[in-house]
Amino acid sequence: MSQDLQIRRLTYADLPQVIAIERRAFPTPWSLAMFVLELSKPSGICLAATIDERIVGYLVCSRYDTVWHVMNVAVDDRLLRRGIATTLMQRLFEMADKPSEQYTLEVRTSNDAAIRLYESFDFRAAGRRRAYYHDNREDALIMWRTVPDRATA
Repeated sequence: MSQDLQIRRLTYADLPQVIAIERRAFPTPWSLAMFVLELSKPSGICLAATIDERIVGYLVCSRYDTVWHVMNVAVDDRLLRRGIATTLMQRLFEMADKPSEQYTLEVRTSNDAAIRLYESFDFRAAGRRRAYYHDNREDALIMWRTVPDRATA
């Protein structure tokens, strides 16, 4: 990715740009209220990818007890396949990884590019959620990643 890509914390002021990307990226986009809720959680990590101060992608990850749940990753549809999602994921792991840390996510079974991205970060398929997506009743692939212990890595 070009050198002008910056990753920073997502803020409430970013939400109009985030919603615009969200609506283009997903058939059933999150509402503004859903983003506000996630941003209000002190234990979560919400990241913005920017180029020249314009939001070009974002990541929302919530902490539930001992597990991180990657809730939402999206990139401006005009800038796909340029490493933005990869950079967002790398920054998440820089911030959250420690030995034995666990992550989970759901991804559409038809989203091969996202599945390959997650597999590149050592996520592995662990099951399906049948008819998980309301727009077309598509299954979700459940994926998990565990950070190795330093002693066994």
